[in-house]
Amino acid sequence: MKILILENEIYLAQSISAKLTELGHQCDNFSSIKEAFHGSAYDVVLLSTSINGQDFYPIINAYKDAVVILMVSYISNDTVSKPLSAGAKDYIQKPFMIEDLIRKIEHFQNYERLKHLNTTYENYLNHAFQSITINEQDFSFSLPLFVTCSNQKQCDAFAFKYAENKQAHLHFISLTSNKALHEITTVPETTIIYINDFQTLKKSDHLTFFNLISKRKAIVSSTEKVSDINFDVIEMKSHNQVFEHGDILPIEDYVKYIVLNYQHKFPDTELSKRLGISRKSLWEKRKKYGIVKKK
Repeated sequence: MKILILENEIYLAQSISAKLTELGHQCDNFSSIKEAFHGSAYDVVLLSTSINGQDFYPIINAYKDAVVILMVSYISNDTVSKPLSAGAKDYIQKPFMIEDLIRKIEHFQNYERLKHLNTTYENYLNHAFQSITINEQDFSFSLPLFVTCSNQKQCDAFAFKYAENKQAHLHFISLTSNKALHEITTVPETTIIYINDFQTLKKSDHLTFFNLISKRKAIVSSTEKVSDINFDVIEMKSHNQVFEHGDILPIEDYVKYIVLNYQHKFPDTELSKRLGISRKSLWEKRKKYGIVKKK
C-alpha cells in the first residue's frame, strides 16, 4: 500500500516509515500540512493531530478516499471525536507500539479488500438474476421453506431476494458436501440458511435433515419436485419453457423462443439458416408473434 505519514516528530515518523517499508509498503513522510498536498493518491494516511497547531481538516477532506488514522497525544473532542465525524476512520494514542498501528492498517486493508469483493459479487448476482422475475408475495411464507424449480438459478435468485427483503444474513450450504448436515448446526439461529441440491440427499438422510431444519430459518431448493413433507413448498415455473424438465416444446414455441432470444446475436440470414427457414418466413413469424427487432 501507499502510505502518507504526516508527523512533525521526525524520529517517530522515520521509525514508522522504516517498519512499514520493511513490510513492503511505500511511505511518504511530511512534517507540514502544506507539504502533504502534492497530488498523489494514498491508501492510508497517518495523521498527527498536533502537527504544529496547523488545521488538519483539509487533509481529511483531501484524502477522503483513503483510510485516515489519527495519531493523537490525548483523547478529546478536538483530537478524536470531531475528526472522526469529519471522515477519519480510526485513531491511535501516542506513545504506541508500532505493532498496534500495523494491526489497524491491516484491519482496514482487509476491510477495503472485502468491501470491493462484496461489490463485485453484488454486481455479478444482479447481472445473473436480471432476467428472473421473483414474486415478492412468496416472501410472506414462513421458514423453513422448500423451493422447487427446473432452473437452479431461479431458486438462487429467490433465496438471495428473500434475504434482502428480510434484511437478514444468508448462509449457503450445498447438500453435495459431506459436512453439510453438521454445518447446519453451526449456523446462528438468526441467520437464513440457503440449502440447495436437496435432490441429491439420500432418502435415508431425509428424516435427520428434516429434524435439523424444523426450527431453523432455512430455504431448501430442489430441481426435482418435492412431495409428502411437512413443510411449505413453492414451485417456481420458468418463463423459459425450453429448459423445463420433462416437456417437449412445440415447434412454433421453440421458433418463437429462438427469435426472441437470439435475433440480437445473429443477422437474419444466419438466424433463418439455423432455424432452417427462409428470411421471408422469419419475417412472417415476427409479424405473427408480434416480435419487434430492435435496430
